[in-house]
Amino acid sequence: MHSQPHPPDAPWCGHCKALAPEYSKAAALLAAESAGVMLAKVDGPAEPELTKEFGVEGYPTLKFFQNGNRTHPEEYTGPQKAEGIAEWLRRRVGPSAIRLEDEEGVQALMDTRDIVVIGFFQNLQEQNMATFLALAKDALDMTFGFTDRPQLFHKFGLTKDTVVLFKKFDEGRADFLVDDELGLDMGDLSRFLVTHSMHLVTEFNSQTSPKIFAARILNHLLLFVNQTLPQHRELLADFREAAPPFRGQVLFVMVDVAADNGHVLQYFGLKAEEAPTLRLVNIETTKKYAPTGRTPITAASVTAFCHAVFHGEVKPYFLSQEVPPDWDQRPVKTLVGKNFEKVAFDETKNVFVKFYAPWCSHCREMAPVWEALAEKYKDHEDIVIAELDSTANELEAFAVGGYPTLKFFPAGPDRKVIEYKSTRDLETFSKFLDSGGDLPEEPAVSSPEPQANSTLGPKEEL
Repeated sequence: MHSQPHPPDAPWCGHCKALAPEYSKAAALLAAESAGVMLAKVDGPAEPELTKEFGVEGYPTLKFFQNGNRTHPEEYTGPQKAEGIAEWLRRRVGPSAIRLEDEEGVQALMDTRDIVVIGFFQNLQEQNMATFLALAKDALDMTFGFTDRPQLFHKFGLTKDTVVLFKKFDEGRADFLVDDELGLDMGDLSRFLVTHSMHLVTEFNSQTSPKIFAARILNHLLLFVNQTLPQHRELLADFREAAPPFRGQVLFVMVDVAADNGHVLQYFGLKAEEAPTLRLVNIETTKKYAPTGRTPITAASVTAFCHAVFHGEVKPYFLSQEVPPDWDQRPVKTLVGKNFEKVAFDETKNVFVKFYAPWCSHCREMAPVWEALAEKYKDHEDIVIAELDSTANELEAFAVGGYPTLKFFPAGPDRKVIEYKSTRDLETFSKFLDSGGDLPEEPAVSSPEPQANSTLGPKEEL
């Protein structure tokens, strides 16, 4: 029986329109291969009974029905491009890995791909093999093979069940030994394959950034160079030489300041002329580190910098604009990283701060009210109304998770911080200030705009 994925469709849905041509291309690819899979689509709003039966809550939704099983379709979680859709289906209607019988077969597979993963299992009926095939179903950017042939174990110097990643770059090979007692753990193997499929040094660009952020390696070390300068390009050899001992712990990334990477430079507070230089960021904590002094970039200095960060010998740095000369001349005071601590935690002042982003529509909407509040209290010696652009200034005291965020810093020595979550109007703001930061329970305002990802996190932007 044909296997069938189908996306309930909504005619007005932009994502559906973007997917439609790719979905059609995937159907054509699979039809040409006689793959035994049929692609279909459903107009969701016109078929409410179907959308209810299959729990469709948004568009497009793709579900895969195999062997007539109507009660347990598989949710599609693969790529949105034609070849990715087709490959996801191939690995479900056919084998997700190729059985290898001899050296010729192994060599033929390795010749066709930069990365090939081969599972060597002494017993193909055990759970290890099933786990391997299940992982291969979703690791679409790698090609998988498997074997139980003793001569192939011998050929590659293996005596126990092992998954080997062969690659046409860097070390050429990485072995994952299966635990005799615990068996093959899918999570451990997945992390191993992601880690070892990355180049020792990855150049940052729009093609590689998704892999960089999906690598699940929390520390990223960035070398900023100008690729048009020979003396900068020569540094890459030393940078790569330092990388092997840190594989899996630190991802080594090269950023070309002569390319379209201005947003990366901005995130690290760098100018192109400061290259060559190093930066290290932990994408979980978003803490950034810079080398102290102007040490030449060598394999030894790169290694020493990493060790110094991990041993707590280098303090993180925080971005800050320069303090404007007229920062306190308007009713709304301008705070930046460099003057925030002194103003916000002034023991003699009650300080109310709006943390905003220039692109945030909610921030723009409430700006007139914030100005009016500052105007109302401008003659109160002990009240300061201020704002800080959180996209250009980072604070050691806390991170801001959405915009606008409003925080109140009452006078006194105990550095108390109160987050304001009530109605954003002049009357309620005034009650809040007049009560010293105390307000009766009121309906919370709508959620602030989420902070745009500006870290080396598992998203597309640095």
